This record gives sequence, structure tokens and C-alpha cells, in this order.
Amino acid sequence: MKKRFGFYAISWAVLLALFNVIAFVSPGWIWFEKYEAAFWIGYAFITATFLGQLACAWFALKEESATKLFYKVSLITTSYTGLVVTFVIGGLCMLISPLPYWIGILVCSIVLVANILAVIKAAAAIDEVQKIDNKVKSQTCFIKTLSADAEALIGKAQNETIKAACKKVYEAIRYSDPMGNNSLASIESEIAEAFTKFADAVGVNDLELALSISHRLLDLIGDRNTKCKLLK
Repeated sequence: MKKRFGFYAISWAVLLALFNVIAFVSPGWIWFEKYEAAFWIGYAFITATFLGQLACAWFALKEESATKLFYKVSLITTSYTGLVVTFVIGGLCMLISPLPYWIGILVCSIVLVANILAVIKAAAAIDEVQKIDNKVKSQTCFIKTLSADAEALIGKAQNETIKAACKKVYEAIRYSDPMGNNSLASIESEIAEAFTKFADAVGVNDLELALSISHRLLDLIGDRNTKCKLLK
């Protein structure tokens, strides 16, 4: 995180320095004083937006998870777009120094509020997407975990018949609907209990028991898939 933000902060500082060079080195209009109220209003709003954009970048780049970082990239792009718009509007205020101060304040305030609302909207969207992602992960956890356990169980089978039964169970779980909900809690509990017994039978190489439980497991998985379809 520190390295990513460090590189970004260097680029940000370069752009801010360039803005200051342009602002104070460029000449004003002939017959007009350059450093009038409109100049300082535009300068203040642009600088404030620069700082706000850096804060948004820090908030986004502080994430260590690649997934969360991907979600928050929109926060950087939104704040950057706002900075560009503010630079244009604020730059015009600085350029047209004779402009009445109240016009500069009014226009820059409108742009600033629009930028803030856009960032808030982007942050709210990110939060909602993360909630949905967490919900999906929790609802698919049962099948994903069971699928991993079933795959591992194949390697523990001590004869080909039991191994074939393990493969059938694994394939049935693997291609099951991964989404779950509270209505499936009962049958998923039965599946988990049956799978534990199946794994124990495989572990002790009990062919008859393993085959019997595998059939029971396949029936339960089939029932779960049917209920998943009905619940959609």
C-alpha cells in the first residue's frame, strides 16, 4: 500500500507544483491587476480539490486486497475527473481576474459541491458492491468448501470402487448450484452430516458403507438442486 500511494503522491505533487508554476509565473491581462479576488478564489478552490483528490487516492490505495482495490479505483477516477473540471473552471476565474468575486465563489462552489456529491455517490456504490460480494461469498461458502473436501477425499480412497464413488459425489457437488439461503439450511445440514459419515467410511475402507452413504449423498444433493431451482 505504501509503495503504491508513494508513487501516486509523487505524481500528485508534480502536478500541484506545475499548477503553482503556471499560476504565479504566467502574466496577467494588460491593464488589469492579476492578483484580484477572483484569482485567489480560483486558486483556493483548485488547491482544495487537489487535497481532496489526494485523500480519495489514499482511501482507495490503502487497501491490501486486490479485489477491494479494484472496487475503489472508481473513487480515484471520479475525484480525478472532478479535479480536471475544477481546474478548468477555477483556471478561468484566475485568468479573468477582473471577474466579480461573488461570481467566482458561486461558480466554484457549485463545481465543488458537484464533486463532493459524485465522490459520495461513488463511495456508496463501492460499499453496496462490497456488501453484495460478501453476501455472495457467504451464500456460496457451503458448496465451495464441500467441493474442496470431496475432491481431497478422492485421493484418500483405497480401492477403485470407492474412488469411483468419491468421484461421483465430487462431480455432483461440483456442478451443484453454489448459491444458498436460509431455506436450504436443513438439507445442507443433512448433506454435511452424510458427507462426514461418507468420509469416515472411505477412511476405514468400508466399501459397503461408503457406497450406501454415497447414494444417500447423491439423493440429498439432487434434492438441494431441485429446491434451488424452485427458490429462484
